[in-house]
Amino acid sequence: MALTEHTLDSEQLLEGGFLRVYRDRVRLPDGSEARREYIAHPGAVAILPLTEAGELVLVRQYRYPVRQTFLEIPAGKIDAGEAWLATAQRELLEETGYTARRWHALPVAHPCIGYSDEKIAYFVAEGLIAGDSQPDEGEFVEVEHLPLTEVIARAQRGELSDSKTLTGLFWLQAWQSGMLRSEPL
Repeated sequence: MALTEHTLDSEQLLEGGFLRVYRDRVRLPDGSEARREYIAHPGAVAILPLTEAGELVLVRQYRYPVRQTFLEIPAGKIDAGEAWLATAQRELLEETGYTARRWHALPVAHPCIGYSDEKIAYFVAEGLIAGDSQPDEGEFVEVEHLPLTEVIARAQRGELSDSKTLTGLFWLQAWQSGMLRSEPL
């Protein structure tokens, strides 16, 4: 059975700072029609910065939509025309002050497939060089270094609930175990 839905018409409901909200009318596989509402997102990157001591560099920040502070891996949205790796390098510097000598690309994930077209490209950053963070205006983050084993233990205990961080830890463990290959960029 074909599962594809075909767009009949599309209406933009909102143009935000970087998000757009749409309501589409679609033809379903059985020939009937339905409405689909979704958020168009420019895409994002998430970085797993590893120190020589085996620590993961994380950021703690307040996330307004859920009114909570989260410990998470550095991440950020792609600017128009920007390459994935350039975005990762920029976001790592902005949020943590670090640059990295070595980068490895991990798989891309779609975090919200039920209501958004967002995709997140994951990267491992190694050979870190400390510097001064350069947060965006209105961005307030605290940088933390934790042993990777402690981060994984916190995730297993349910203390980390940010899906991009959990996905990143999954990809990182697969990469470190050799189950996932990635040549240096």
